[in-house]
Amino acid sequence: MYAESERPRSIWLRAERTGRGPAPGHDRAGIAAAAVRLADAGGLGSVSMRKVAAAIGAGATALYRYVDSRDELVELMLDAVLADLRLPPRTGAWRADALAVARALDDVCRRHPWTVDVLQAQPPTTPHGVGLLEGALAALEPVEAPGQAKLEAAALMIGLVATIAATELAADRSTEEWRSAQEEYLRAVVAAGEHPHLARAIATSTPAAGDQDLLGRLLPRILTGLLDAPES
Repeated sequence: MYAESERPRSIWLRAERTGRGPAPGHDRAGIAAAAVRLADAGGLGSVSMRKVAAAIGAGATALYRYVDSRDELVELMLDAVLADLRLPPRTGAWRADALAVARALDDVCRRHPWTVDVLQAQPPTTPHGVGLLEGALAALEPVEAPGQAKLEAAALMIGLVATIAATELAADRSTEEWRSAQEEYLRAVVAAGEHPHLARAIATSTPAAGDQDLLGRLLPRILTGLLDAPES
Protein backbone atom coordinates (compact mmCIF):
# COMPACT_ATOMS: atom_id res chain seq x y z
CA MET A 1 0.00 0.00 0.00
CA TYR A 2 1.01 3.61 -0.45
CA ALA A 3 2.27 5.64 2.47
CA GLU A 4 0.05 8.69 2.97
CA SER A 5 2.76 10.96 1.55
CA GLU A 6 2.97 8.76 -1.57
CA ARG A 7 -0.76 8.28 -2.06
CA PRO A 8 -1.73 9.16 -5.66
CA ARG A 9 -3.87 12.23 -6.03
CA SER A 10 -5.76 10.75 -8.95
CA ILE A 11 -8.63 8.48 -8.04
CA TRP A 12 -7.79 6.38 -11.09
CA LEU A 13 -4.39 5.47 -9.65
CA ARG A 14 -5.76 4.42 -6.29
CA ALA A 15 -7.22 1.09 -5.30
CA GLU A 16 -10.95 1.07 -4.59
CA ARG A 17 -10.36 0.29 -0.94
CA THR A 18 -7.58 1.47 1.34
CA GLY A 19 -7.23 -1.68 3.39
CA ARG A 20 -8.38 0.14 6.52
CA GLY A 21 -11.63 -0.66 8.27
CA PRO A 22 -14.25 -3.27 7.42
CA ALA A 23 -14.78 -4.58 3.91
CA PRO A 24 -16.68 -1.98 1.86
CA GLY A 25 -20.30 -2.67 1.08
CA HIS A 26 -20.31 -0.62 -2.11
CA ASP A 27 -18.08 0.06 -5.09
CA ARG A 28 -17.29 2.90 -7.45
CA ALA A 29 -19.54 1.57 -10.20
CA GLY A 30 -22.59 1.51 -7.94
CA ILE A 31 -21.81 4.94 -6.53
CA ALA A 32 -21.38 6.38 -10.01
CA ALA A 33 -24.62 4.80 -11.22
CA ALA A 34 -26.58 6.29 -8.33
CA ALA A 35 -25.06 9.73 -8.93
CA VAL A 36 -25.79 9.55 -12.65
CA ARG A 37 -29.43 8.77 -11.94
CA LEU A 38 -29.67 11.82 -9.71
CA ALA A 39 -28.00 14.05 -12.32
CA ASP A 40 -30.14 12.71 -15.17
CA ALA A 41 -33.25 13.50 -13.15
CA GLY A 42 -32.31 16.87 -11.69
CA GLY A 43 -29.09 18.14 -13.23
CA LEU A 44 -25.57 18.26 -11.83
CA GLY A 45 -26.65 20.63 -9.06
CA SER A 46 -28.84 17.90 -7.60
CA VAL A 47 -25.83 15.70 -6.90
CA SER A 48 -24.27 15.95 -3.47
CA MET A 49 -22.27 13.54 -1.35
CA ARG A 50 -25.18 13.32 1.09
CA LYS A 51 -27.78 12.57 -1.57
CA VAL A 52 -25.64 9.96 -3.28
CA ALA A 53 -24.87 8.30 0.05
CA ALA A 54 -28.60 8.16 0.78
CA ALA A 55 -29.30 6.73 -2.68
CA ILE A 56 -26.98 3.78 -2.06
CA GLY A 57 -28.14 3.31 1.52
CA ALA A 58 -24.94 4.52 3.14
CA GLY A 59 -24.24 7.04 5.86
CA ALA A 60 -23.37 10.62 4.94
CA THR A 61 -19.69 10.14 5.78
CA ALA A 62 -19.38 6.62 4.39
CA LEU A 63 -18.99 7.88 0.81
CA TYR A 64 -15.62 9.37 1.71
CA ARG A 65 -14.26 5.85 2.01
CA TYR A 66 -14.63 5.61 -1.76
CA VAL A 67 -14.08 9.17 -3.02
CA ASP A 68 -12.22 12.08 -1.46
CA SER A 69 -14.50 14.84 -2.75
CA ARG A 70 -17.47 15.73 -4.90
CA ASP A 71 -15.03 16.50 -7.74
CA GLU A 72 -13.92 12.88 -7.68
CA LEU A 73 -17.55 11.80 -7.63
CA VAL A 74 -18.17 13.83 -10.79
CA GLU A 75 -15.15 12.13 -12.38
CA LEU A 76 -16.72 8.76 -11.63
CA MET A 77 -20.00 9.94 -13.15
CA LEU A 78 -18.40 11.24 -16.32
CA ASP A 79 -16.41 8.06 -16.80
CA ALA A 80 -19.53 5.95 -16.29
CA VAL A 81 -21.46 7.66 -19.09
CA LEU A 82 -18.45 7.82 -21.42
CA ALA A 83 -18.30 4.03 -21.12
CA ASP A 84 -21.35 4.06 -23.42
CA LEU A 85 -19.48 6.01 -26.09
CA ARG A 86 -19.53 4.08 -29.36
CA LEU A 87 -16.80 5.23 -31.70
CA PRO A 88 -17.37 4.16 -35.31
CA PRO A 89 -14.62 2.52 -37.36
CA ARG A 90 -12.32 4.92 -39.15
CA THR A 91 -12.60 5.47 -42.89
CA GLY A 92 -9.33 7.35 -43.41
CA ALA A 93 -11.19 10.55 -44.34
CA TRP A 94 -10.08 12.52 -41.32
CA ARG A 95 -12.72 15.24 -41.33
CA ALA A 96 -15.52 12.71 -41.58
CA ASP A 97 -13.90 10.50 -38.96
CA ALA A 98 -13.44 13.40 -36.54
CA LEU A 99 -17.06 14.42 -37.06
CA ALA A 100 -18.15 10.84 -36.36
CA VAL A 101 -16.29 10.91 -33.03
CA ALA A 102 -17.91 14.24 -32.24
CA ARG A 103 -21.37 12.91 -33.05
CA ALA A 104 -20.80 9.91 -30.77
CA LEU A 105 -19.93 12.28 -27.93
CA ASP A 106 -22.89 14.50 -28.80
CA ASP A 107 -25.16 11.48 -28.40
CA VAL A 108 -23.84 10.95 -24.86
CA CYS A 109 -24.41 14.63 -24.08
CA ARG A 110 -28.02 14.47 -25.31
CA ARG A 111 -28.75 11.40 -23.18
CA HIS A 112 -27.06 12.92 -20.12
CA PRO A 113 -27.44 16.73 -20.43
CA TRP A 114 -25.43 17.44 -17.26
CA THR A 115 -22.29 16.22 -19.02
CA VAL A 116 -22.06 19.48 -20.97
CA ASP A 117 -21.37 21.35 -17.73
CA VAL A 118 -18.59 18.91 -16.85
CA LEU A 119 -16.97 18.87 -20.30
CA GLN A 120 -16.99 22.67 -20.50
CA ALA A 121 -15.31 22.93 -17.10
CA GLN A 122 -12.65 20.22 -17.23
CA PRO A 123 -10.94 17.86 -19.67
CA PRO A 124 -12.25 14.28 -19.61
CA THR A 125 -9.17 12.78 -17.93
CA THR A 126 -10.82 9.55 -16.85
CA PRO A 127 -10.18 6.06 -18.29
CA HIS A 128 -13.01 6.30 -20.81
CA GLY A 129 -12.28 9.99 -21.31
CA VAL A 130 -8.75 9.10 -22.35
CA GLY A 131 -10.32 6.58 -24.71
CA LEU A 132 -12.35 9.42 -26.23
CA LEU A 133 -9.19 11.49 -26.65
CA GLU A 134 -7.43 8.52 -28.25
CA GLY A 135 -10.33 8.13 -30.67
CA ALA A 136 -10.20 11.80 -31.63
CA LEU A 137 -6.45 11.65 -32.21
CA ALA A 138 -6.81 8.44 -34.21
CA ALA A 139 -9.28 10.23 -36.48
CA LEU A 140 -6.71 12.99 -37.01
CA GLU A 141 -3.87 10.55 -37.73
CA PRO A 142 -3.75 11.23 -41.51
CA VAL A 143 -3.15 14.94 -40.91
CA GLU A 144 0.43 16.17 -41.13
CA ALA A 145 0.50 18.36 -38.04
CA PRO A 146 2.47 18.54 -34.77
CA GLY A 147 1.22 16.54 -31.82
CA GLN A 148 0.48 19.72 -29.87
CA ALA A 149 -1.76 20.98 -32.66
CA LYS A 150 -3.64 17.69 -32.72
CA LEU A 151 -4.09 17.70 -28.96
CA GLU A 152 -5.45 21.24 -29.12
CA ALA A 153 -7.76 20.27 -31.99
CA ALA A 154 -9.07 17.25 -30.06
CA ALA A 155 -9.67 19.36 -26.95
CA LEU A 156 -11.43 22.03 -29.00
CA MET A 157 -13.59 19.36 -30.64
CA ILE A 158 -14.75 18.05 -27.25
CA GLY A 159 -15.44 21.58 -26.03
CA LEU A 160 -17.33 22.46 -29.21
CA VAL A 161 -19.57 19.42 -28.88
CA ALA A 162 -20.38 20.38 -25.28
CA THR A 163 -21.03 24.02 -26.20
CA ILE A 164 -23.32 23.24 -29.13
CA ALA A 165 -25.17 20.58 -27.14
CA ALA A 166 -25.65 23.00 -24.24
CA THR A 167 -26.98 25.71 -26.57
CA GLU A 168 -29.38 23.40 -28.36
CA LEU A 169 -30.59 21.72 -25.17
CA ALA A 170 -31.30 25.15 -23.71
CA ALA A 171 -33.21 26.11 -26.85
CA ASP A 172 -35.25 22.93 -26.62
CA ARG A 173 -36.23 23.84 -23.04
CA SER A 174 -37.12 27.46 -23.80
CA THR A 175 -40.69 28.50 -24.46
CA GLU A 176 -42.00 29.86 -27.74
CA GLU A 177 -42.94 33.09 -25.94
CA TRP A 178 -39.36 33.55 -24.69
CA ARG A 179 -37.88 32.88 -28.15
CA SER A 180 -40.31 35.34 -29.74
CA ALA A 181 -39.30 38.00 -27.21
CA GLN A 182 -35.60 37.48 -28.04
CA GLU A 183 -36.27 37.75 -31.77
CA GLU A 184 -38.40 40.87 -31.24
CA TYR A 185 -35.57 42.58 -29.36
CA LEU A 186 -32.98 41.63 -31.97
CA ARG A 187 -35.16 43.03 -34.78
CA ALA A 188 -35.54 46.27 -32.84
CA VAL A 189 -31.78 46.55 -32.31
CA VAL A 190 -31.09 46.00 -36.01
CA ALA A 191 -33.81 48.43 -37.07
CA ALA A 192 -32.30 51.16 -34.87
CA GLY A 193 -29.33 51.26 -37.23
CA GLU A 194 -26.63 51.49 -34.54
CA HIS A 195 -25.16 48.06 -35.24
CA PRO A 196 -24.50 47.99 -39.01
CA HIS A 197 -22.17 44.97 -38.94
CA LEU A 198 -24.75 42.90 -37.10
CA ALA A 199 -27.47 44.09 -39.49
CA ARG A 200 -25.42 43.10 -42.56
CA ALA A 201 -24.51 39.71 -41.09
CA ILE A 202 -28.16 38.93 -40.38
CA ALA A 203 -29.30 40.23 -43.75
CA THR A 204 -26.84 38.03 -45.63
CA SER A 205 -27.32 34.96 -43.46
CA THR A 206 -29.28 32.45 -45.51
CA PRO A 207 -28.79 28.92 -44.14
CA ALA A 208 -30.28 26.15 -46.22
CA ALA A 209 -33.85 25.30 -45.36
CA GLY A 210 -33.96 22.72 -42.61
CA ASP A 211 -30.17 22.82 -42.11
CA GLN A 212 -29.86 22.67 -38.34
CA ASP A 213 -26.66 20.61 -38.21
CA LEU A 214 -24.47 23.20 -36.52
CA LEU A 215 -21.89 20.63 -35.46
CA GLY A 216 -21.63 19.24 -38.98
CA ARG A 217 -21.18 22.71 -40.45
CA LEU A 218 -18.68 24.08 -37.95
CA LEU A 219 -16.41 21.25 -36.85
CA PRO A 220 -14.82 20.34 -40.22
CA ARG A 221 -14.16 24.02 -40.95
CA ILE A 222 -12.63 24.66 -37.54
CA LEU A 223 -10.41 21.59 -37.68
CA THR A 224 -9.30 22.49 -41.20
CA GLY A 225 -8.31 25.94 -40.01
CA LEU A 226 -6.40 24.53 -37.05
CA LEU A 227 -4.61 21.73 -38.84
CA ASP A 228 -4.50 22.58 -42.55
CA ALA A 229 -3.92 26.33 -42.66
CA PRO A 230 -0.38 27.33 -43.63
CA GLU A 231 1.71 29.28 -41.14
CA SER A 232 1.36 33.02 -41.65
